[in-house]
Amino acid sequence: MSWHVAPLNLDNLGDLPKRCRSCVYWELSSRGAEQADEYGTTDLEKEAWLSEVLLEWGSCGRIVHMGGVPAGYVIYAPPSAVPRATEMPTGPVSADAVLLTTMQILPEFSGEGLGRMLAQAVVKDLTRRGVKAVEVFGDARPGTEADCVVPAEFLRAVGFKTVRPHHRWPRLRMELRSGLEWKEGVEAALEQLFNTVTIPVQTPAPVERRTPVRVGQCSATI
Repeated sequence: MSWHVAPLNLDNLGDLPKRCRSCVYWELSSRGAEQADEYGTTDLEKEAWLSEVLLEWGSCGRIVHMGGVPAGYVIYAPPSAVPRATEMPTGPVSADAVLLTTMQILPEFSGEGLGRMLAQAVVKDLTRRGVKAVEVFGDARPGTEADCVVPAEFLRAVGFKTVRPHHRWPRLRMELRSGLEWKEGVEAALEQLFNTVTIPVQTPAPVERRTPVRVGQCSATI
C-alpha cells in the first residue's frame, strides 16, 4: 500500500481525526479553551493557530497518508506559540528546544512502518532549522491512554530524559545531536513512539467545558 508524508497546512488540517481537529488543548490557554468550548469555536481557533504559526515560524507538523487515507500526524512548535505550555507546572520549556505537543497513529495503521516515515520528515525539518533539542510534557499516570499528552513512561522508553520531574506532568527532553548518531537515534525513538501511541476509537459525546485551573485532560471529543 502506498504512503505519503505531507506538511500540515490549512488545506489538509481537516485530515486530522475529528477529535484532534477540534482540540485546542495546546493551542489555547485553559481560559481560552473554556471560552472556545462554550461558544463552539474550537475548529476556528485551531485553524487560526495553525495559520499564525505557519506565517511566523513555518511548518509545524506532518500528516502521513496510507493508500490515500490519513493514518497519523505529529505537531510541534516553538514554546512561545503554545499557550498551554506556560500553565504546566514543570515549565517553562528550554529556550533552545522545540515543543512536541501531540502525536498519533491511528490504531488500524500501527505496525506499518509509518513511524519511520514521520520521524525522517521531522528530523529533516528540525535539522534544517538548527534546532538543538525537542522537549515534551508527559503524563505520568500509569497506563495512560493516548490523548493530548503523551504517556511519560513511553517517552522515557524511547529515549527522552526527564529534565524536571513531577508526579503528574514531568517535562522530558531529547538532545538533537549532529551527525549520523543523532539521526539514527531520533529516528529509531520516534518510530517506536509513532507506531505505539494510538487514538482510541470513540463515539460522539457532548463537549465538556473546561475550567481555567484544569490542565489534566483534553476536553475535545468526537
